[in-house]
Amino acid sequence: MSSLTYDLTLAGLSVGSAAALTGVGLIVTYRATGVLNFAHGAIAMVCAYVLRSCVVEWGWPLWAGAVVTLLVLAPALGVVLERFVFRPLSVLGGDPAQTLVASIGVFVLLVGGAALLWGQGARDDAPELVPADPWGQLAVVLVLAVGVGAVIRWTRFGRELRAVVDDRELAVLGGIDADRVAAAGWAFGAFTAGLTGVLLAPYVRLDPYGLPLLVMEVVAVAVAARMRSLPVAVLTALTIGVAQSQLTRLHPSGWGEPLLQAVGANLFVVALLVTALALPRIGTRDVLPRTATARVPTPPGAWIVAVVLFLLPLGFAGSDLHTSVQVPALGVVLLSLVVVTGRGGQISLGQAAYAGLGALFTALLAAGRFPGLPRLPELAALALAVVLVAPLGLLTGWPAITRQGLAPALATFAVGVGVSRFVFAQPYATSGLTLDRPEGFDGDRAYYVLELALLALALMATIALRRGRTGRALAALRDHESGASAAGVRVPALKLLAFVAGAALAALGGGMLGMGLRAFDPTAYDPVRGLLWFAAVVVLGGDSTLGALGAAALLVGLDAGARGGVAAALIGVLAVLVGRFPGGPYEAVRVVAGRLRPTRPAALTPLGAEVKQRLRPSLGALSSTPASTPAPANDSAPDHASGAGGAGGNTNPAQSRAVLATHDLHARYDGFTALAGVDLTVPPGRITALIGPNGAGKSTLFHCLAGTVRPSRGQVRYGDRDITHLSPHARTRLGIARTFQRLAVFPTLTVAENVQVGAEQGHLPDPTATDRALRLFDLNGPLRDAPAADLPTGTLRRVELARALAGNPGVLLLDEPAAGLDTAEVTALARVLRALAADGTALLVIEHDLDLVADLADVVHVMTAGRIIASGPPAHVLDALDARETAV
Repeated sequence: MSSLTYDLTLAGLSVGSAAALTGVGLIVTYRATGVLNFAHGAIAMVCAYVLRSCVVEWGWPLWAGAVVTLLVLAPALGVVLERFVFRPLSVLGGDPAQTLVASIGVFVLLVGGAALLWGQGARDDAPELVPADPWGQLAVVLVLAVGVGAVIRWTRFGRELRAVVDDRELAVLGGIDADRVAAAGWAFGAFTAGLTGVLLAPYVRLDPYGLPLLVMEVVAVAVAARMRSLPVAVLTALTIGVAQSQLTRLHPSGWGEPLLQAVGANLFVVALLVTALALPRIGTRDVLPRTATARVPTPPGAWIVAVVLFLLPLGFAGSDLHTSVQVPALGVVLLSLVVVTGRGGQISLGQAAYAGLGALFTALLAAGRFPGLPRLPELAALALAVVLVAPLGLLTGWPAITRQGLAPALATFAVGVGVSRFVFAQPYATSGLTLDRPEGFDGDRAYYVLELALLALALMATIALRRGRTGRALAALRDHESGASAAGVRVPALKLLAFVAGAALAALGGGMLGMGLRAFDPTAYDPVRGLLWFAAVVVLGGDSTLGALGAAALLVGLDAGARGGVAAALIGVLAVLVGRFPGGPYEAVRVVAGRLRPTRPAALTPLGAEVKQRLRPSLGALSSTPASTPAPANDSAPDHASGAGGAGGNTNPAQSRAVLATHDLHARYDGFTALAGVDLTVPPGRITALIGPNGAGKSTLFHCLAGTVRPSRGQVRYGDRDITHLSPHARTRLGIARTFQRLAVFPTLTVAENVQVGAEQGHLPDPTATDRALRLFDLNGPLRDAPAADLPTGTLRRVELARALAGNPGVLLLDEPAAGLDTAEVTALARVLRALAADGTALLVIEHDLDLVADLADVVHVMTAGRIIASGPPAHVLDALDARETAV
């Protein structure tokens, strides 16, 4: 081996060892808590700064500083984060998206705090804990990896750790102290983060922004190991480190030289892009929880105050106005997150990339340096830049369609880092680039007026995407993606619309920001700022346009009027508290004010007492009528006439309906046969019931009919059409609607809006369908405009059924529709279902209540081990089952 190759290999092993430490820490934290810790890099940076302060500023011996930093501070920091930030979230259900927001909040808080304590300048005097020779670092990594692997595999703690990861609630019931396990995982994860930071700090410039981002770039190591395998993580890190080092030997010539050099210097970023886009999901959901994005009530008069505050800078002069011109531009950027995250519920950590591309393209077009296009005036350049950047939203939108869990977060973060490293940081794209303001708007005051006009246009576009049919569909997608798809919402197209619209708005805001600063500044669009913007929008009201404008003013104002880092620290604190106050600071103020307000016993005024006395007889009469029982419906003629799609005057409405059927249906999960050749017919005008023990294959068959599971063999036909490969929303639009065992309603919409989503997206849209469905299920009156979030289960069941029927389906698939209902509600439900069947609708019901099945069904199918073993009238089939159980 040549000397150069050997030296480069050693250098690569050194880099790979640090990356492997990051991978080990991320995997241990994830396996102990289920949290993908985005704050890992920030913890590394804080520990590096603390060790430097101990040794360089306070004169401590290196060993003493290392002991305090790595064995005391880092584990203590991990335990504090687990106890006060992530344990409350685990109590609330441990939603991956909510923990992601909290971990980003910790990241932003630590970065802002470091900037406040140690300043934003880079330091190059960090002490060297381990010699530059990579063998020491490699030995540390291997010892840690082997030790952790042995603990997880062969010790009691390791067994408890695996049990907590598999099922935290079941582990607690089995006597395992899940909090202790999680605290230990966080302590070790923070220790490895601190070790990574102190090992890297001597070889990179230590600053609050660069080191955390550098550490997070190597998250690809943990993702490649599927967040499970320590050996794979270590091997991947070392391989990429050596490969990146060896690529520095290449010196290509020609037009591709700068790009190839950039790839060679950022191989971990390339790996992050590949792993985020190509590997399966991490976590369980790809949307933010509704509690983190729901629209909170706007305080009275808030818009008037906002308009006045945004007009005030027109009276400023000098540097104050020069700072103020950044607020409307950043406001437009943050409105893009309202569209993508607040309304669409999609995690997007790469909006800074699109804002930067908008500024870069505007500058290139205005300078005449964009390939194939002449020099354009600044306003025309800005408009064309928006048009060019908008389709690039597919870079993040497309992975969101096919990936689930935290993969979209990683994909959007990877795109942001990739654009920063391969475009903004490269001289071939940005050298010598300036950006002027449009002609006639050169002065700060005139340009501010132009910004306000563009901000108004962006606000109108955002509000248009939040209202009407598209707005309701986006809210449904955010609240319950499966429910939205079942209601007929074109989920993939809607996700792409959200990301493309978000990219366009971000590009507009980025171009405005660049013209306001009169230059293209790559640091204004780095990925850390993207994380800060995301956290700011989420905590100040993800679905609130006013919250986005407030966040822009807050970020610009604090950074301009205080020491750098104040804005990041404040947003970080608010993001850390998102689990306790999901409605944001406004909700927190209301809760705290409510607790501080002295409580007094409620007392009626004289007028109130008189009204109560007059109403007493009426209240007594109303209390005897169950509030949740639907209005009586005629069993043979429901009040919606042709409500399920049948012809109003047809004496046999079932004759014109198609038959839903399966033929030789097979389905397998990881080698287990769930369906083994099922033939089933769901005829119109009849109620078909499907019963059987747990694990019999009922739910799998149901999902194959609904389109959420694709069979490995066989066909699903609707009439003469093969629908085996149709998506759920396409089946809904064809006339096959469904409900869910677990309620699938959209909590941030009202009852009427929930039903309207089904009417707008379903089969044969009808303008009167919403009102008809609301009347059928007794949801008119005060309930009509009530938010669905706080309604009882029985009412929500009716809302879900009304939404399914509002689309005029020919087939209705019901998954345990009586779950959670009382006797009166079950009786009312049965009456409505019989009326729907009489109107020609085909109904398939999965139900464990055999009494309801006997009373309701026309034909019953019994499933066991993936097969239908008995079919016939309810009395015959259920009697046979009773006789069989008696014989056994």
